[in-house]
Amino acid sequence: MLRHFPPKHQKILGLSLPAAMNSLLDMLQVVTDLIMVGRISAFAVAAVGLGLQSLMFIFAILTLFHVGTSALLSRFVGAGQMKRASVGLSTLLRFALMVSLPAAVGWYFFSSHIYVWFGTAPEVVALGEDYVQVLTLMMPFVFMKLVFVSALNSAGDTKTPMKVKIVSIILNVILNYLFIFGNYGFPELGVMGAAVGTVIVNALEFLVYMFLYMKYKTPYIPMWEYSKSLLARALKVGIPASIERSLTFGSFMLFTVIIAHYGTAVLAGYQIGLRVEGLAFMPGIGFTIAAMALMGQGLGAKKPLQAREDVILVLKYTSGFMFFLSFFMIFMPEKIVWLFTDDAQTIKEASLYLRIVGVSQIPLAFNFVLSGALRGAGDSKRTLKINLISLWFVRIIPAFVLSWYFENILFVYLAMISDTFVKAIWLWVTFNRGKWMEIKV
Repeated sequence: MLRHFPPKHQKILGLSLPAAMNSLLDMLQVVTDLIMVGRISAFAVAAVGLGLQSLMFIFAILTLFHVGTSALLSRFVGAGQMKRASVGLSTLLRFALMVSLPAAVGWYFFSSHIYVWFGTAPEVVALGEDYVQVLTLMMPFVFMKLVFVSALNSAGDTKTPMKVKIVSIILNVILNYLFIFGNYGFPELGVMGAAVGTVIVNALEFLVYMFLYMKYKTPYIPMWEYSKSLLARALKVGIPASIERSLTFGSFMLFTVIIAHYGTAVLAGYQIGLRVEGLAFMPGIGFTIAAMALMGQGLGAKKPLQAREDVILVLKYTSGFMFFLSFFMIFMPEKIVWLFTDDAQTIKEASLYLRIVGVSQIPLAFNFVLSGALRGAGDSKRTLKINLISLWFVRIIPAFVLSWYFENILFVYLAMISDTFVKAIWLWVTFNRGKWMEIKV
């Protein structure tokens, strides 16, 4: 089908569509847990949803590897330096393993306090603590798997991660069916069963990538070298991005504190709304991965103007996709939310959230693509500044004030989408100025 498009469009769509599908499947793997535990109770939905959201602090650390790997390796690929790219991949794999172990231990002991801090119902606390602690077992696999996926994306191979994810999500559904509900003689673990299935699937995914790597089935040469200079170059870009994501998730957790104030039904509705919205913007994330890789490759090949043209074309496609998906969020949210729960009040609250965020999908496309492009150019410090200022002064602080004054969740959501519009404008102005062309990685 892609052969009917112009060559440049084929290149972008060939990268973007498999990456978008992989991101969509990644989110579906998360959503599967919510859908299946949603048949247990609203408490189970709130426990899993809040647990996954709190785990975002760990995923913020992963941003260091995702952005650092992409920015560094894509430049080597663009310059045709595959041996240096292979040394970079080996270095980042070893570093990911070293970081993942203390992160897993720390999170195991920290995670049990999350639900108490949020003041959730005792039923949610009891279900959630075991869930997040089991998930910590997957940390080493997730860290190194992400480095593999980012490296493949940087080399233009987005199809392999997509194929791996297709198999893993099917396996995830099967394991959930067995462990959550105790079918075919397996123990009925409920919410904890969803965590067990997720851990097994992530471990198997990593083993598949390791097998492909060792059998020369990837563009990279298998090795176990370690370069301090290449690691420093990756960290130079990755650390600001990781700090940004950490503080962003911290602000999101504060935002969740506001939501939790309105009760379990609103919190469960918000968690479901987040997952549905996540499904809607997965195409945007796929195009963002393409923008990051194309930007790095273009700059590595000393063709900054081509990189800019590629990013603009990616942005057009992303905006079109997300505009189309926004119609479903605005006009038929109840039918979508029903897949997650049959609780009437939760459906009502989740539908309200989706209608509000549906109107902000095009500026969200700008946020995704332009942030990714700037990070791919190594300009992660500027995206850090933009995201943090907008998050705190347009979203978080106004949300607290409006919630206190009006006691209405609608005004909280309006503050949230205002942040999306402000960031979109700011990122566009920053991208247009072109200072990212002068950055060295």
